[in-house]
Amino acid sequence: MADVLSVGVNLEAFSQAISAIQALRSSVSRVFDCLKDGMRNKETLEGREKAFIAHFQDNLHSVNRDLNELERLSNLVGKPSENHPLHNSGLLSLDPVQDKTPLYSQLLQAYKWSNKLQYHAGLASGLLNQQSLKRSANQMGVSAKRRPKAQPTTLVLPPQYVDDVISRIDRMFPEMSIHLSRPNGTSAMLLVTLGKVLKVIVVMRSLFIDRTIVKGYNESVYTEDGKVTDHATTALLHYQLPQMPDVVVRSFMTWLRSYIKLFQAPCQRCGKFLQDGLPPTWRDFRTLEAFHDTCRQ
Repeated sequence: MADVLSVGVNLEAFSQAISAIQALRSSVSRVFDCLKDGMRNKETLEGREKAFIAHFQDNLHSVNRDLNELERLSNLVGKPSENHPLHNSGLLSLDPVQDKTPLYSQLLQAYKWSNKLQYHAGLASGLLNQQSLKRSANQMGVSAKRRPKAQPTTLVLPPQYVDDVISRIDRMFPEMSIHLSRPNGTSAMLLVTLGKVLKVIVVMRSLFIDRTIVKGYNESVYTEDGKVTDHATTALLHYQLPQMPDVVVRSFMTWLRSYIKLFQAPCQRCGKFLQDGLPPTWRDFRTLEAFHDTCRQ
């Protein structure tokens, strides 16, 4: 038996399998030639029938023999291993009990998934960088001379600076109260109470919002997340400006404040207050207008 190369294919068995395929095709052709020629070269009808049946059976036996030989050789050929830069992990493919411990196939799947994740993360990063907030001096209502100073762009900001930003935002919206706490050190957690409508938990890392959970005013925080939580997470992805994190927090809180009329504002498309028993839970990121989740599309 020839040696098995690193590609995982027995070349001698592969060559014999090609010859077996050719032999199988020839034997099948002989079967059809026998059927085409029919009963010949015999004087009596009985003699022609016996000769035809014997010749036809011989051809069928040849087909069966060649097919069995091809199946035997196909099991000896082996399976080519995939070429991935996994270094010595390729030795796992030589495990004789791979069906019981499929480590190599699982490793290949994880490698492909990691490559795909890296590709999509690069695309997402490019899209987020394009969605920068363009705020001119006219839009902010102040002159260029009075334009606020650029805020620190470092990821770790002093806790006092974070407290000052949250305190200013709290004073901007009288109908919304913000309670700041630090249960795990320097990272802040905000409990935002929006009138008698909603309670929101905002988990922050320095001045960057990591996660938000939105619940009804009397709803338990341990219940399953609903539509408004999903919309709030989408809003976090929309308001992205790493150079000015305080603008991001203020923009998100402005968007969140629009839910003060969750049960009072009709849908701007269908004009109804309820659809499938739910109020308009979506708020437009620019106009803050209310829409049902199905009407916004």
